[in-house]
Amino acid sequence: MRGHCILSHGFESGPDATKVTALADVAERLGWSHERPDYTDLDARRDVSSLGDVVARLYRLRGLAQAAAARGPVVLAGSSLGAYIAGRISLEVPVRGLFLMAPPINMGPLPELDAAVVPVSIVHGWDDELIPAQAVTDWAHARRARLLLVNDGHRLSDHVDAAAEAFGQLLAGL
Repeated sequence: MRGHCILSHGFESGPDATKVTALADVAERLGWSHERPDYTDLDARRDVSSLGDVVARLYRLRGLAQAAAARGPVVLAGSSLGAYIAGRISLEVPVRGLFLMAPPINMGPLPELDAAVVPVSIVHGWDDELIPAQAVTDWAHARRARLLLVNDGHRLSDHVDAAAEAFGQLLAGL
């Protein structure tokens, strides 16, 4: 294996969601092992603004990423809240790259999205109803991240294949 990918789903989604499943298929095809943590138990309260739920996600991903990094190269990927926690954990655990779909730049009382200085690839919808495209563009620009803006909303449901292709490009470039 070339390394390990941890693919984090978004709020009120799951490890079998369309986007993370597509990313898992790409990782496998390119010789990367992968896992898709299940955060659905933390989403049960249906309150993304709950600081405790986000901290619990961070704690869970940190443990998985630390274990994976002890074995070899790690890439973190996530959608929405999964993207936020991937970025934050990349500051604590050595990773080779980040793949963020519809990343929230601000999460209420939590720190603004930040990430390690590694290759970052982002897919975001021009018409995202939750996270303004301009905020993501500004964030990506400051980091010189690869950014694919698509004609879609927050769920990126019309661009799953484009996201999978962008993820494949990131992995192939590492």
